[in-house]
Amino acid sequence: MTDGPDSTDGETGDGPAPTPGIHHVTCVAGDPQRNLDFWAETLGLRLVKRSINQDDPGTYHFFYGDAEGTPGTSMTFFPWTELPEGEVGAGQVSRTAFRVPEGSLDYWEDRFDERGVDYDAREERFGEAVLPFRDPDGLPVDLVAVEVPDDDPTTAWTAFVPESAAIRGFHSVTLWLGDAERTERLLRTMGLTAAETEADDAAGNERTRFAAGGPVGKYVDVVETDRQGSSGRGTVHHVAFQTPTDADQSGMRDAVASMGLRPTQQIDRHWFRSVYFREFAGVLFELATADPGYASDEPLDALGERLVLPGEFEGRREAIEAELPAVTVPRPDGKFAANRAD
Repeated sequence: MTDGPDSTDGETGDGPAPTPGIHHVTCVAGDPQRNLDFWAETLGLRLVKRSINQDDPGTYHFFYGDAEGTPGTSMTFFPWTELPEGEVGAGQVSRTAFRVPEGSLDYWEDRFDERGVDYDAREERFGEAVLPFRDPDGLPVDLVAVEVPDDDPTTAWTAFVPESAAIRGFHSVTLWLGDAERTERLLRTMGLTAAETEADDAAGNERTRFAAGGPVGKYVDVVETDRQGSSGRGTVHHVAFQTPTDADQSGMRDAVASMGLRPTQQIDRHWFRSVYFREFAGVLFELATADPGYASDEPLDALGERLVLPGEFEGRREAIEAELPAVTVPRPDGKFAANRAD
C-alpha cells in the first residue's frame, strides 16, 4: 500500500456514487460445525450459501443472511481450524453490529442464558440500546434495538427465532484505527458523512459515527486506539461496502486510487463482483456489486441446501468434497442437510 494525497471529492459532491452502506462482513472462524450451529440456530440467520473459499478451496465459506440474502445482511465465515485465536486491535473491524426490533433484547438475553452464550450488560450508544456478545470463537458482536420500518428491505428468517426478534441485517461496524484522519476522509469520499461523536469507554477515546444513505448497514463507527491486535479466529477478515452496479464500483475504485490507495482489479466472486484494498490504517475493504446475488445459482427456497462450487471448481467437486470436513446444517424439524451435493 502506498499512501498518497487525500481527495476531497466526496466532500464537494464531485466524487463517486455514494455507497448505500455495508454489503457483507467476512470473519475467521474455527470449527465449521460449531460455526453453523451458532449462527444458523442460536442466532437464527439463514444459511444462504454453503461454498468454499475461492482462494483456498480446501476451506468452507459460509454465508448467513436474511430470508433472501439481501445485500446488507450477510455475515460470512472462513472456518480455518488451524489458525490460532486472534485479538482485536488497531487496523481491524473491532465489532460488528446487527439490527433487531425494538423490545427484543429481553428475548435475546433469555436465549443467550439458555444456550450459554457469553454476553455483557446492555450499553447505550448514540441513544440506542446495545447488547454486546461473543460467538464461540470470541468474535465481538452487538445486537442493536431499532425501529424496523414497514418498508424495510430485509425479510426476517424465522426458522429458529420469531419475527419479533429476528436479526434484520447490519447496523454498523466499528473500526479501531491507530490514526483515523485519513480513514475518515476516505469514508467521506465513499459518501458517508460524520453524524455524531461520543465517548467510547472500551478504547478510552472518542467514537465518531459516519452514516451512509441506505436503510441497512448504514453506520461506520471510528475509534482511535493504540491497542495491538492480531488476525486469527474470532476476528474480522474484511468489510465489504455496497457499490450496486459495475459503474458505481468503477467510479469508487477510481476515487480510492486517486487517494493513493491500491485497489485490485475487479474479481468475479460468482454472487457479486469485488474490488479489494487496504485503507490507510490497515483495514481490508471490499467493494461489492448487488448482482447476481445468492439466488442466481439456487432456487430461493433452497438456498444453502447444497455445497455450491462456483465456476471452474465444479469440475473438481469430488476432490474438494473429499478434503472438506463433513458438516450438517441445523433444521428446526430436527433434520439436517449434509454437505454433499446429492
